[in-house]
Amino acid sequence: MSGGPGAAEPVPLSRIAVASFIGTAIEFYDFYIYGTAAALVLSDAFFPQLSDTAALLAALSTFAVAFVSRPIGAVLFGHWGDRIGRKSVLIASLLLMGVSTFAIGLLPGYAAIGVAAPALLAAFRFLQGIGLGGEWGGAALLATEHAPPGKRGLYALFPQLGAPAGFILANLLFLLLGAALSEEDFLAWGWRIPFLASIVLFLVGLYVRVRIAETPVFERAMREHERAKVPFAGLVARQWRELLLGSGIMVIQYALFYTATTYLLSYGTEQAGLSRPTMLATTLVGMVALALCVVVSGTLSDRIGRRRTLLVFTAGAVAWAFAIFPLMDTGSVVGATLAVTVSLAFMGLTYGPMGAFLPELFATRYRYSGAAFSYSLGGILGGAVPPLIAVPLQATALGSFAVGLFIAALALISLLCVVGAAETKDRSLSG
Repeated sequence: MSGGPGAAEPVPLSRIAVASFIGTAIEFYDFYIYGTAAALVLSDAFFPQLSDTAALLAALSTFAVAFVSRPIGAVLFGHWGDRIGRKSVLIASLLLMGVSTFAIGLLPGYAAIGVAAPALLAAFRFLQGIGLGGEWGGAALLATEHAPPGKRGLYALFPQLGAPAGFILANLLFLLLGAALSEEDFLAWGWRIPFLASIVLFLVGLYVRVRIAETPVFERAMREHERAKVPFAGLVARQWRELLLGSGIMVIQYALFYTATTYLLSYGTEQAGLSRPTMLATTLVGMVALALCVVVSGTLSDRIGRRRTLLVFTAGAVAWAFAIFPLMDTGSVVGATLAVTVSLAFMGLTYGPMGAFLPELFATRYRYSGAAFSYSLGGILGGAVPPLIAVPLQATALGSFAVGLFIAALALISLLCVVGAAETKDRSLSG
């Protein structure tokens, strides 16, 4: 930050930490509560006119809607974030995300309002995705553009910590509800509590973001008239290579996360003979490992560089992919815990530097659009596609080895993208 007369007082790290952390915490909290509700409750509440199988597919399809709308949100919020500023757009994305999540908790079921119920459910989920599409990029910029020299990796690890925190919070809440409520009460109304409880995270985040200042990097860009008229168009025309490389690097992180938290959960109970509570417990252990590894790799990237950190840990993920399913196939609690925990640890080790690395890849005038869109595009390739591919691969003669090979191939794609990217640790954000 520049000094001199009239220079703004440095924003406390604690305030930046909360402001950048809270949105991604809500994002992953929402992922878990919605995915669980879709699997357990939403089919009966919103699609009772369909057969059991069709209703479950319809409920799960509303989960996928958010993946479709996220890139739209990245372009929309990225445009205004690069035009009018990070702070106001981050407040808007949080409002959209928070109100949509809370509204799902209040939404009447099919029995009360008929076909309007599933239509509104899909609409709120679509709006959630739009808000999420603009959330991470803005949170990462908020952290990196406030950070002093040499500490961008440290500041930018806070939005990355939102992933394990949101997941752990949601998991603990479901465990408490399971202990406190009968199955009938949970299905009737208890499932709404996690959605309504999200208002607490939302209000804390809103309070902090309203009080935080615009980033000094963007303020300097406004003074020097460095804003693009159509940021996304300029991004595609001038920094398409960085956009593709950033998206490609994100692929393995999403793939490891969704493999560990979704596919292995199903695989462990259906193929390895483990109980659902056991698999949920391994996921909680893995989330703690993820958080610790985010801190390790984020701070390490300030010392040795983003690219070198990512090269080492992404290469490790390529090798690790071949060990996941042999460990699961042991059918032991130790094997399953290692498979899930180390997978999430590698996710954290590769995810930690990205809060600084993606924003550093792009010029100020395109930075919000570039960081948000590459993050969202990587989510489609690494988060939405693998679960669709994993099931048919499992059914082949190679079985689970084919799934491991596929994850290794995704890690290799990410590794090649890291090799093709430049080091950004010492790059000025004012360009």
